[in-house]
Amino acid sequence: MCFFYFDFRDTRKQHRRDLLVSLITQLSTRSDPCCDILCRLYHDYDEGTGEKPTEDDLIQCLKEMLTALDQHPVFIIMDALDECPNSSGIPSPRELVLDLLKELVDLSSSNLHLCVTSRPEFDIRTALGSLTSHQVSLHDQSGQKKDIIEYVTSNVRSDARFHRWRDEDKRVVIDTLSNKAGGM
Repeated sequence: MCFFYFDFRDTRKQHRRDLLVSLITQLSTRSDPCCDILCRLYHDYDEGTGEKPTEDDLIQCLKEMLTALDQHPVFIIMDALDECPNSSGIPSPRELVLDLLKELVDLSSSNLHLCVTSRPEFDIRTALGSLTSHQVSLHDQSGQKKDIIEYVTSNVRSDARFHRWRDEDKRVVIDTLSNKAGGM
């Protein structure tokens, strides 16, 4: 299992290259064949003294690893894809990740299982719609809203900064944050 969280607060966790390096590293630490594939890439690039591998090289490395693990189930989880930027560059960083997802799906590997979480952004829904075999939407679900309300309420009641606040002011904070959470 490999996991990557796209984090809007950390520019090192917002791009396809970051995702690739993370997945390759995680796979290579769990499998000797994957470690060998990474070692070959490392040697191809003068053992780290020369240029860095291109994203295409990293993609090829990841694909080789997934092929080498063909007899074992591999789960790749990408969390918060919507936090990958969709504004700068042509193609945008998010479009590059979506292209990578398409390439991974096109491998048609029965052992590869992808789980991508995101807010329901139009471009992501459009790109993933044709790639997915199963979609689960938690957006606007009563259980999710209930969890958000409970989380916000718990934090407001337990945070020392709110102890001196009037109950009605706490209620306004809880209601406002819960109603405008947008699923987050």
